[in-house]
Amino acid sequence: MDLAKHNPAEIWIAARSAPNAQSVINTIESTSPTVCVKFLKLDLTSFDSIRNAATTFLSTASRLDILILNAGVMNVPAGSVTQEGYEMHFGTNHVGHALFVKLLVPILQTTASGSNVGGGKADVRVVFVSSVAHKYPPSGGLQFDSFNPNGRSKSLSANALYGQSKLANLLYAREMAKRYPQWTTVSIHPGTVKTDLQKSTDGSLLIRAFQKVVVPLIGVEVEEGARSQLWAATADGVENGEYYEPVGVAGNGSAFAKDDSLALKLWDWTQKEIENVDIGV
Repeated sequence: MDLAKHNPAEIWIAARSAPNAQSVINTIESTSPTVCVKFLKLDLTSFDSIRNAATTFLSTASRLDILILNAGVMNVPAGSVTQEGYEMHFGTNHVGHALFVKLLVPILQTTASGSNVGGGKADVRVVFVSSVAHKYPPSGGLQFDSFNPNGRSKSLSANALYGQSKLANLLYAREMAKRYPQWTTVSIHPGTVKTDLQKSTDGSLLIRAFQKVVVPLIGVEVEEGARSQLWAATADGVENGEYYEPVGVAGNGSAFAKDDSLALKLWDWTQKEIENVDIGV
């Protein structure tokens, strides 16, 4: 809603559920009636849905100045997989986002090479919503055989798998920043936010207790939690490739988060997985 107050030409709300998206759209329109807000159907567990969403957007929109990648799942039941067979945390939180942004690269490049609506140079931002949970991944940071659940160790908890997916968000943003310096790509931790993401079904007893008892006490409302995302998307001085904690605090990533070789390995693995998915294919 704060972003809408800056009177952008369009805001797109990507979501699986049209009714849920419409609720957000209604709220935005009630406070910023002149802003055009559109719904984009997107299910990150399905390559077909991701491709269809990107196709719809590219056929309608003329530019993309800010892309916030903030969908996610947490502590899903063991054995859950995406339509393409990826472990659900990794497939949704990382692979789905990676494919979506890959398909939007052409419009990001076009926008970045032009000017903004005020006549100055365009300042395009891509924001990956990671988490402080990136500091608690499995041994080694990323266990590549766990990306497909048939190959993963049964000892990996849902919490470790979630942490791994959030580390992947951070590392992928770092590598994207190197490969696409035309725009600014960052990752952020939004803080402990009271959202449906906290409604765990398969976390450890300690984590479930934390979510049930502690989050309601220390967690912030969604509007407050969005401040980090909005800061990364609009503030001056945001550094390409950096990871930020609330609000605008850099340098707190884990040792794995600063591992360039791990970021490159993840990038290469991801490109191989999504290389054959393109618009119109």
